[in-house]
Amino acid sequence: MLTCRTIPAIRAAVAGWRAAGQSVALVPTMGALHPGHMALMAAARAGHDRIVASVFVNPTQFGNPQDLLAYPRTKAADTVLLQAAGVDALFMPDVAAMYPQGDETIVETTRLAGLFHGAVRPGHFRGVATVVTKLFNIVQPDTAFFGEKDYQQLAVIHRMVADLHLPVAIRGVPTLREADGLALSSRNVRLTQADRATAAVLCRALDAAERLAGTGAQVQDLAAVLRDTIHGEPRARLQGCDIVWADDFAPAHGPLLARIGIMIYVAFGPADNPVLLIDQRELEP
Repeated sequence: MLTCRTIPAIRAAVAGWRAAGQSVALVPTMGALHPGHMALMAAARAGHDRIVASVFVNPTQFGNPQDLLAYPRTKAADTVLLQAAGVDALFMPDVAAMYPQGDETIVETTRLAGLFHGAVRPGHFRGVATVVTKLFNIVQPDTAFFGEKDYQQLAVIHRMVADLHLPVAIRGVPTLREADGLALSSRNVRLTQADRATAAVLCRALDAAERLAGTGAQVQDLAAVLRDTIHGEPRARLQGCDIVWADDFAPAHGPLLARIGIMIYVAFGPADNPVLLIDQRELEP
């Protein structure tokens, strides 16, 4: 596995593969890798000759400086995992390479970036869209792979690629979960033992909403059971609970006449530096 720390190095590697007629997949990550990331690598390997994985903790998507400082960084372990997964090149740039002095250009999906999770974390999706655009421009992959757990992020990236006419296919990969249902996340390692024991409340809330949806309930009934389930766990603080029509990301209401997406955001730990967990589910009528 090549380890490329500069933009010219990764571009040279990709250029060599392109000259040989090989296809290239990109899996962007912020490191602290877990089996969910490895599922992304496996999905990328299934249909492409070469895989590039990026590890870059992107500062522009963190609104809270303490959250940025606390984000887990495990570069040595990540390198071992990526090599074992058959990744061809690891792109591990520093902040100065991705955001050189004087950098002032941003990419933003103006409507989607301010909705739902974007309201909980202002500027977050602007940072995501900007860094992903940079990565796409640097690597120029045929396909990029993202986890479906980040439901709104995936919608933002689909919209950005369509709006900017970027020649990159976007593929979502289903969420992997712990035995108790907690979605795998790099942030899980920051949970205290007590918070980890209760964090599966996110999955329980989604399960309750799915069961209720099968009874002919309306959207407001699903929202109520989601809120009640989260509020029933004293250690969990509900930050957002949003239900949208999956086709256009407009707020859903009334009877379930079409596919919906549910997104919940729950905080654990201290108020000044919480661990914010997210989860999602799509439901058919």
